[in-house]
Amino acid sequence: MEEAKSPDHLEASTVETAAKHEEAVHEVVVQGSEALKAALEKEPPQPRHPRMLQLYAIVCVAFLCSSINGYDGSLMGNMLVMPSYQKEFGASIVGIKAGYISAMYTIGGVVALPFVGPAVDTWGRRVGMVIGCTCVILGTIIEGTSGLTGMLGQFLGGRFLLGFGNSIAASAAPVYVVEMAHPAYRGQMTGFYNTIVKQYNVGSIAAAGALRGGENYSGNKAWLIPTWIQMVMPAMVCAFAFFLPESPRWDYCHGSEERAKQTIVKYHGLGDPDSIYLALQMREYAEHLALDGAEKRWWDYRALFRDRSSRYRLMCNLILSVWGQWSGNGMTSYFMPAFLATAGVTNPTTVLNINLGTSFIGLFVSMTGASLVEKIGRRKLAYRILLVISFWWIMITITTAIFNKTGDKGAGDAAIFFVNVFGVTYSFGITPLQALYPVEVLSYEQRAKGMAFSSLVVNAALMVNQFGLPVAIKNIGWKLYIVFVGWCIVESAVVFLFLVETKGRTLEELDEIFESPNPRKASLQRKKLMLDEHADVLAVDVVA
Repeated sequence: MEEAKSPDHLEASTVETAAKHEEAVHEVVVQGSEALKAALEKEPPQPRHPRMLQLYAIVCVAFLCSSINGYDGSLMGNMLVMPSYQKEFGASIVGIKAGYISAMYTIGGVVALPFVGPAVDTWGRRVGMVIGCTCVILGTIIEGTSGLTGMLGQFLGGRFLLGFGNSIAASAAPVYVVEMAHPAYRGQMTGFYNTIVKQYNVGSIAAAGALRGGENYSGNKAWLIPTWIQMVMPAMVCAFAFFLPESPRWDYCHGSEERAKQTIVKYHGLGDPDSIYLALQMREYAEHLALDGAEKRWWDYRALFRDRSSRYRLMCNLILSVWGQWSGNGMTSYFMPAFLATAGVTNPTTVLNINLGTSFIGLFVSMTGASLVEKIGRRKLAYRILLVISFWWIMITITTAIFNKTGDKGAGDAAIFFVNVFGVTYSFGITPLQALYPVEVLSYEQRAKGMAFSSLVVNAALMVNQFGLPVAIKNIGWKLYIVFVGWCIVESAVVFLFLVETKGRTLEELDEIFESPNPRKASLQRKKLMLDEHADVLAVDVVA
């Protein structure tokens, strides 16, 4: 028979078990979702798992949509400096003609607004990307054949269609990426959307390299070659888009719940049908996604303005979207040659070399910023970077002023140095946020139409740049940079006072933040979680 245990032995055993349980319980302080944090503790992500590698490849197809804008910004900013292009259409790097050649792209984007909702919400995110990229391909063909006719009107028509297509593709693609991304890596994956193939990136590098290579040819070939290359990446999107899974949120809201589950299990649960990420997301879909929402009605934009939380979401979207265009970055893309002229650099080959070098540096810096956005936080990164940018504009203003008054070459070189430092800073902090933050602050019902509305406002902001900057540079030169000094400080203050922090939360959990009396304050609140040995939440306390 088994020997009976003494009371003292039983008491010691109970104490030991309790001690082990106490050791297993641990505290975690989070600024964000306790449910997501518990899921990450219970089922740590595996970033190198084959399914995750597949997911990276899937979103990279959507990344190519971003190349449209990056390529065009670099292309037009530097094509205007090419003698063969200037001779063909009578253009220059400054003045009203430079303004409307650049702005026709923006006008096309504005006109596309009513078509974004039907393209992205009605037929799905993938179809939206294909429609946009098809328009870009057609616009490129019209632009490219203008070299045969010599008609500026035809070239402008092509630019209109490019802008029209970009507006649709640039709304569909970030929505697809943010909805497909693993909850643990939404910040990085959507941040990379705007860094790898936009601004200082592959799109910009491709344009800069094509322009530099075009310098070796005489006549119209110098600018026609980079023009035709503009259709390559949109064509790749059209070729691969229908091999991609649809957004699980779109599938769920359009009656394909089983397909949504399969997508989540395959790419977020890494093939495990019992994954905590499936349970977490399907519960949130059921609680937060309306099966008969306004996104089903192409004409219904009321979801953007319905209540206070909806308007606050849209405000956060527009603030960062517009600030991303009005921080002076237009001087380092569309109007870089005009800026360099104020610093004494006018040789076309030198301008193209500077542009190519800046694009390569910016690619790696922006990727670094995107990889850190989840750690630093969106709001903190934005307002701090804008303050630093303001300082660089002070230095740019001083050096260009000295050059223009004295002709000192050292001052001109210093101005070029500081504008490149500005570009690196902007690329690190603002470029990753431009696609990430505006799309994630919108609810599912708002997302496609909200991005379309945002595109309208951004295009209006771009038109101010494209019509105003070349005229201002021509009339007041370096004094324009004083405006950017003060304006970037204003931008930083607005971000600090009003923008919500979104890191550490799923898209659906942001509903609670925006419905609170003070969304900014609620988003910054920290919580202490007590987790047991199975990573189940035992208690939640607010950290003062």
